[in-house]
Amino acid sequence: MTVRIDVPEGKHPVMFAWGDAVPGIGPAAAAFAQSVYSDHTLGLREFEAARLRIAQLNGCLFCLDWRTEKDGVTVEDGFLEAVEQWRTTDAFDERTRMAAEYAERYATDHLGLDGDEDFWSRFSACFSQREQLELTMCLGSWLAFGRLNHVFGLDAACTLPVSR
Repeated sequence: MTVRIDVPEGKHPVMFAWGDAVPGIGPAAAAFAQSVYSDHTLGLREFEAARLRIAQLNGCLFCLDWRTEKDGVTVEDGFLEAVEQWRTTDAFDERTRMAAEYAERYATDHLGLDGDEDFWSRFSACFSQREQLELTMCLGSWLAFGRLNHVFGLDAACTLPVSR
């Protein structure tokens, strides 16, 4: 895939796109994207199930390759494949399955969520209101920024610099 922005010589494509290219918005977007990882209170498995389902739907190569670490732990090998089969996998508990379902529906049929009382009943049984809002903000970040990176070819051009 081709990087679809002109990146000055010596500049990191992602850092340029998320900073110098749009100095009023890029750093704020980067801070929001970072806060999704640093400030969330969700469990690792439901966080990763939702994140990876968005990555699959976005086609973001970097996001598909990334594994979030929480307290020194990442999800097991095969988790990505289980996310693809979230409806039928026996690898997920109800919260993890619900997170993957919500991610898919949020990304592909958000209008269909309105009035689906069965969904909201199941979702509310798994997640508190705070967790629902938090997960939704995470989904919004991944949906928007994963698509930005993919559309502009940033996901295949390089890896994101990570400060740990």
